[in-house]
Formats: sequence, structure tokens, C-alpha cells
Amino acid sequence: MLSHRYSTIRGAVHQAGAPRRRPGAAGAARPAPARIAASHPLARSEENARLFDYECRVKDSFDGIVPTLKRISALQHECDFEARAQGLARDELGFELPQEILADAWVEQLDMRRLFAWCLFQTYRRFCDEFFTADPLGARDDDGFQGLLQECGFHLLDVSPCADGRLAHVIRYVFRLPFRVVRRKSYAGALFDIQDSLDKWTETELLRYREGRPNAADAPTRYLKAVVYHYSSSDPGREGCAAHGSDARVAARAGLERLESFRQAVQNTYCCGASIDLLLIGLDTDTDAIRVHAPGGDGGIALENYIDAARLYDLTRPLTAQQGRERIAASVQEAAPDAPAGMRRMISQLLEHNLSQIDYVRRYRNGRYSDIGHAERFIGVGKGFEEVQLRNLTYFAYLDTVEEAVPDLDVGVKIFSRLNVAHGLPIPVVVRFDYQGHVPGARERAVAQCGRVAAAIGDRYADLAGRGLLHTLLSVRDCAAGGAIEVLGCSVTDPAGGGTRR
Repeated sequence: MLSHRYSTIRGAVHQAGAPRRRPGAAGAARPAPARIAASHPLARSEENARLFDYECRVKDSFDGIVPTLKRISALQHECDFEARAQGLARDELGFELPQEILADAWVEQLDMRRLFAWCLFQTYRRFCDEFFTADPLGARDDDGFQGLLQECGFHLLDVSPCADGRLAHVIRYVFRLPFRVVRRKSYAGALFDIQDSLDKWTETELLRYREGRPNAADAPTRYLKAVVYHYSSSDPGREGCAAHGSDARVAARAGLERLESFRQAVQNTYCCGASIDLLLIGLDTDTDAIRVHAPGGDGGIALENYIDAARLYDLTRPLTAQQGRERIAASVQEAAPDAPAGMRRMISQLLEHNLSQIDYVRRYRNGRYSDIGHAERFIGVGKGFEEVQLRNLTYFAYLDTVEEAVPDLDVGVKIFSRLNVAHGLPIPVVVRFDYQGHVPGARERAVAQCGRVAAAIGDRYADLAGRGLLHTLLSVRDCAAGGAIEVLGCSVTDPAGGGTRR
């Protein structure tokens, strides 16, 4: 239910003993988390505390919107309504509301749908500003990971998780990797676009030949492509991947087939299939434990052969840190004796890192998330969203045009029809295109693309948009400059600028 969704995080914070705070102050100072002893010798307790603090602050900011708007709604017939409403918004959310919406409240009912969309978009903007200016995730060891990657025999890790919001944190939380040097593009069912990955492979190889980035082309390293499918251990028949009928085996097989097709595409196009390594990983979205399907010496992957991080957590918990690492390495060696040593090392690292996330969920979520189903706050459409590294915050639809990603977008709208529309709230869609500012005309093309996609969304979901049940925010970002996002328009205050109709 809606009330349960918006109380989940606050209940978890209270249960864990974390300090309560004003929901809207996404960038405000917060007392440092207490130093907590880890439950596992390989778990990073201080990092866990910092990541939990960040997750709570961000989600509190979004989840404080509905309670605040309920209080504002109750005031709409008071004589000093506008001043009191703005005061509540400033105190609880950290920003003011559009004056023109408040000014009409004495004539007719306050338009709560527009206010909800406005508040969500403003909260998203504040969240982005903090992310790009304050580095709240503390993931700066880019060089260290790139060095490890090359020592393992790879020059790029390209990850395609499912677009489901329960996997949005897979890089920084589940894998504990620095997100800036790992490529992440999400697709419904983890069924990534082969042509897009082929283009990225080509770009990567060109940079290696022309500029020696990230290493020289004659270095014996390979392109590592990974798929992350998902399943639910609590409710496997209903809360798994919707794109595969909540059947974990079907999801795994589909991911493997897509990986093999990608390698074949490289082979057919460039005769370089041997330069590709594949990795298939399953994620239990209830506990954040992963299982890594071990590749053989020929690079082939057997679906029934995998290493379970949850089992490793229990096996290594009574050991010392060094003994734990040795046990992980032995488990990987046993499951993948013929795999290259570098691949085994990479798998061992991912499993060890995941133990911290399992510890995180056990310590702060009683071992299992309460929101085992969808609880995303908005849909992210376009290209970018580096800042979204939190579970169940965003449903992704990466695309250039709406037509090419209709299945992904329709799944997102279906999810939000249950989460929001069923309760009278609009579907918030953030349309975002990042660009390289040093490329002539790049910003202009990104702006034009934003407008086209927003207009296409308004046309495809015209009924929802016409009833005020779908709103869009248009934004771009110069990713080469490393700055914050630039907001272009919003359907709440400018229907034409936001690309939707009311």
C-alpha cells in the first residue's frame, strides 16, 4: 500500500537507531554514524554505516513528500493558506512550491497531482546537486580498481543489470565498485542491446589503439561483459523478474543467450570474439546476495554451476579475514578450475565485496528488505543517471527514441500505474540526456533529443498525461565537465516545455 511504501525507510531508520532528520534537507549536515562492529570479518562496517546514512537521507527526502502534502492539503481553505503552505514546504522539504498553484486553491481544489510532481522533481534536483558536488558515496578509488581489472586480464567491465529499480544499486552497493569506471546500462530483463554493446566495444578498442586508454592495444587484456539477472528468495513466483515471468532459470538462460550473441556479434563483425569474456550473475533482490555462474576454460557458462555468496557468508563468518579470503578463492577454484586465473580472481573479488552488502542487509534490514517488490520513486528515461546508485529509487529506460524502447517504457508505466496512479498520484518521468561538452553541438543535440523524447512520451501515454497522471522533467548534463544537471523544462509549470499535455 502507498502508506506502507512511504513509511518503510523511516521505520528502518528508527529500528536501526539512526537519528531522525528533516526529510527535505538532502544536503544538510547529519551526525556521523556510530562505529559499529561488523558481523563478518570481511565486511566493511564503516563503509556500511556511511552508505546506510546516505540511503536513508535520500529516500527520506522523497518519502517526506506525501506526508507534507497531506498537511498542506488540510490547510487549503485557511485564510493564510499560501503563507502557511510555503512555510511547511520550506521546513519539511527544503524548497518552496509554485505560487500559481497555491494561489488558485481558494477557487477550486488544490491540484495535488501537480504539487506532488513538482516536489518530486525538486527533490530529484537537490539529490543530483549533492551527488555531483559532495561525493556522498565516497567511491574515489578509480585508479585502484582499474589496476585490479588489468591485473585480472581485463580493460573494461561493462555491466547490464535488469532495469528493475531493485537492481539500481548493483555497482556501488552490491558489488562495492567505483561507479565511474564501470559501465552500467540497464534493460528490462537484463536483455541488453547488442548493437549498443558492440558500439561500446568498438569505441573501447579504438581508444586503446589510438590513445592507449585504459591500456595499450597490445596488452593481453579483454573486454568483460556481465549480465545481472534477478530473482526473489521470499516470493519466487511473483517478485522475480517480470520480463521472464518471475522464473529465475528462464531469466538466467535469457541473460546467457544474450551474452553469447554479443560475443558472436563481435566475432562476426571483427573476427575478435576471443577478446570478449562473459560473466553471468544472479541477484537475490530480497537479500542482495549474488550467485556467480562460473565460466569454463573455453569461456562457456553452465547455468547449474555457480558460487553462492550467501552460503560463503555463513561459511566464512567464523574465520579470520585472511582465512575467509582463502575459503572464497578455494570455492571459486572448485567451481571454475579451468577458468583463467584472472577471471577466478575477479570473481573472488566480487564475492568478497558482496559479503559487505549481505552484512549491510542483515544489520540494517534484519537480513531481508521489507519492500521485496517494486517501490521506485520515479522513472528515468534517456541516457545518463550516473547518480542513481540506490535500490528501488528509479526504474530505468535507457533509450535514444521512445520507439526503440517501448517494452522497457511500458513496463515502467505499468509498475507506476500500481504504485502511483492507483492512488491518484502521477507518474514522474525524468527525461535526461548526458553529452560531451567539448564536442561541437553536443548540448544542442541533447536538448533537442530531450524535447523529442518527452513529446513522444506525452503522445504514447496521452490519456495519463491529459488527466494529470504523468508529468515530465527535462534535463541534460555535460558529463565531460563533471557538473550538476541542467533543468530545461517541466510539465508541471510549462506543459509545452515539459513535453506533455494537461
